[in-house]
Amino acid sequence: MKKILSLTALAVGTLTITSCSDFLDQTSPSEMNSNVVYNSPYYTGLRVNKLYAGMVDGDRTYDQDISVYWGTCTDVETRGNALGADAYNGTNSSGACNYNAAPTYADLANTWDDMYAIIEDANLIIEGIRGSSLLGGDNDATMKRYLGEALTIRAMIYFDMLRYWGDIPLKLESSKPDLSNAYVGKTDRDEIMDTLMVNLEEAIDYLPWAGEVSEYTTERVTKGFAHGLLAQIAMTRAGWVIREKDKSADGYETASYSDPTYPTQRPDANTRHALYEKALEHLSAIITNPTHSLNPSFANEWRLINLFQLDETYRENIFEIPMGMASSGDAGELGYRVGLRLNAVTSTYGYTTSSNYYTVTAPYLYSFDPKDTRRDITCATIQVNAKTPGGSAIEEMISNNPFSINIGKWDPRIMSENSAWHAQNMATNTKLNTGINVVKMRYSQVLLYYAEVLNELAGSPDASYPGDAGITARQALMQVHTRAFNAEDQAGAQAYVNGISAGDFFDALVQENAWELAGENFRKWDLIRWNLLAQKIMEAKQTYLQQLQDGTYKKTVYYNYLIDADGNKTTQIDRSSVTWYEDPEDAANKKYDGNVKSYGNNTDVTDVSNRDVYERLPSIASGLVGSNVPPLIMDGTEPVVINRYLMPLATTTIAASNGTLSNSYGYIN
Repeated sequence: MKKILSLTALAVGTLTITSCSDFLDQTSPSEMNSNVVYNSPYYTGLRVNKLYAGMVDGDRTYDQDISVYWGTCTDVETRGNALGADAYNGTNSSGACNYNAAPTYADLANTWDDMYAIIEDANLIIEGIRGSSLLGGDNDATMKRYLGEALTIRAMIYFDMLRYWGDIPLKLESSKPDLSNAYVGKTDRDEIMDTLMVNLEEAIDYLPWAGEVSEYTTERVTKGFAHGLLAQIAMTRAGWVIREKDKSADGYETASYSDPTYPTQRPDANTRHALYEKALEHLSAIITNPTHSLNPSFANEWRLINLFQLDETYRENIFEIPMGMASSGDAGELGYRVGLRLNAVTSTYGYTTSSNYYTVTAPYLYSFDPKDTRRDITCATIQVNAKTPGGSAIEEMISNNPFSINIGKWDPRIMSENSAWHAQNMATNTKLNTGINVVKMRYSQVLLYYAEVLNELAGSPDASYPGDAGITARQALMQVHTRAFNAEDQAGAQAYVNGISAGDFFDALVQENAWELAGENFRKWDLIRWNLLAQKIMEAKQTYLQQLQDGTYKKTVYYNYLIDADGNKTTQIDRSSVTWYEDPEDAANKKYDGNVKSYGNNTDVTDVSNRDVYERLPSIASGLVGSNVPPLIMDGTEPVVINRYLMPLATTTIAASNGTLSNSYGYIN
């Protein structure tokens, strides 16, 4: 029955989890009559809480698939431990991450069902509140806050779904008992986004800023997130997307790199201009309000995330989905499936973490200024082993897979400073989900978006525009870039930003996006709306081959361990000692503590046994530009579609749709 109700789950069952916030530890009043629920602020609040619970109910939404798997495969991010033959398997996450998903991939249907279940629940809440007798009375503000939350969460879910599937059913009413309105065909994504922006304009009026009402922390959607989400939707609406139908008759522009049947198009210049103005309005609202700002330390920003602590000082994370720390199978998996790797059970940290599902690459590592503190936080080139079986921990450099550098933003060494998580990880002997919150929007992201739209509207990174936030595009970029550098390196960081020409400013923003946001499930969607996804992936592959041959990568890298205050050698690697950029003339006499084969160990690009060149590299994004490999060619007649980053509808979803849904983009039903 679940598949039949996939668009319209009629109720959401009880879910109890442990979270950073107590508000999730409550039972839904779904068994109560709606007249009772929505004429009580208390019960309405419990009902809204269920929307958050739905985001962590199983692996198919934000605790695993959306936060870990499906944002992969850009110019800097890969599914590192599943390259080669596994990358072509369309029935698992490895193939899906490399744009080879098949309609028979079961998790597609499960994610679809679970996301639409949240939407159905939001529809019920929106209708219930709009019909409540409490509106206009003493509880009007409280009920409207709840309405704003439901509208915003529904918009977020729809927006995430259309980014994965393109045109999808838009259903803004709850299902009737006879299911007469349950089967809905696809709606053009532009219409969906236009509707979502109208909904968010309403929600913004109702929602408080984070901290303005005591229970509205950054673990709830607030005014800042609604502003940011609306801007994000407006920028996506203005950008390039693959279309099911040609819209050039409506003034849409077609990209030079485009499939003839499913064209890549964007709106006309006037429409884009209006959408950028809308985005600027809402981004400026965030920047001019004191609620959110940059944490002065990039390292501290991620330290707090790993400690399961909300930043109540800067609130750089505008919205974090509260996942719930590791007390149930539904806790989030950031830090387990992605993060700095515990490679062995140790008496220091406990059970192993990080399955290496989501990684970055050697060209990305070498793209950083060596003084950029983001490099060693994002690129986890070290792993933790045991000095003896089950003994204390020691750090070692990871060996030479150039496409499988773990993402260190999630770090179990820091997580272990949280006594509750450490106790659980010491006690377990199997996989333990972490429950680290999924960050849906950061203030640094807002600044980069602002710089982009203001530069577009003003025609210069140094010009103003009506409705801006009182800072230029260059000044916004300056805040993000210089934050990543220590005090003694600020002059160089400032000189870099000041030296960017007007003609190169957009390209600089594209690069800053990579340095700042890699691994956070953001970059893929920006590259798509810029129509740079395929281009940037190809450039990254060419960069790897060039660097492999020009001496950028060393055959061996050497490193030392830190020395403590008493002059004793520790078991933590001194990251500043790693010889990424030089070959020591006499490594032995320099008395390095350790070494490992690095990315330049085999530079022969004619050696067909070189797996990095002849197996792993071609498999990255292998389904994106019309690959003729299984499982896409099922009967020899399936059309090859270039630039196909969208997912197919699952076979079971189509079968359950009562004839209203079918696949596009060359996928077979």
